[in-house]
Amino acid sequence: MTDLTAAVESVAQLSTVWRAMVLDRDEESDVRDLPGVAVRWADCRFAFWNAITLTEVGADAVLLEKRLEQAADIMRSKRQPGFLWLFEDLLADDARAALEEAAERAGLAYAFPGTGMAGDLLPIPEPRHPDLTFERVTTDEHLRAYADINSRAYGFPLEDGRDGLVGSTLWKREVYAYLALRDGAPVACAATVEAEGRLFVVLVATDPEQQRRGYGEAVTRKALYEGARATGLTRATLHATVAGAPVYPRIGFEPNSPMHFYGLKS
Repeated sequence: MTDLTAAVESVAQLSTVWRAMVLDRDEESDVRDLPGVAVRWADCRFAFWNAITLTEVGADAVLLEKRLEQAADIMRSKRQPGFLWLFEDLLADDARAALEEAAERAGLAYAFPGTGMAGDLLPIPEPRHPDLTFERVTTDEHLRAYADINSRAYGFPLEDGRDGLVGSTLWKREVYAYLALRDGAPVACAATVEAEGRLFVVLVATDPEQQRRGYGEAVTRKALYEGARATGLTRATLHATVAGAPVYPRIGFEPNSPMHFYGLKS
């Protein structure tokens, strides 16, 4: 698979999964597909559910500038902050060179990097870890624990994470979401969801006090194992943060498009 094909797959996965996630959070969410721009914005306190991405292949510097300004204008119209997710491999060479200055002119501030990843890696063996047991998310108590681990891992207020997940029917019924428990206490979490013939890995996190013990990798393997067993799918995709990027290749994922996350300038 070429870098461009992988980037197109990655954008399509984001657009599909995030549409379901934000509509689950609020059926009035903004899920417009505009020319070159996909809006997936729940306008809730959980910033990851407020997303915009650029979708055109081969956008040049002029078109990039236009799309960044458009995305920033949409973000300014919302109550809650969120992120522009930008996949570098979709851009023409001149657009990549112009990206930093174009984002500055549009009023966007670079937030953090990411990496698209995918692999034909399923099925995988049932995971085991000597410290952990695994529990599928089926209750609001589970969802609260899942949200709190994400909030602590990504530096969000606890109420912001809970606003994104607690009360969700989708996460309790259709997402293969798992908590990793150590001595009965949740320490890590991961989930997979079916999307266009693939399993998409979403919201992997480990409590900051429990990191570097293999817990995130183990619970990600559990979510993949159970998702593949339920669906029969063999390909999986994800979007990795810097913290997760070294973990996923050990499972079988291959990095593809570099990603850039932007928020509005404060």
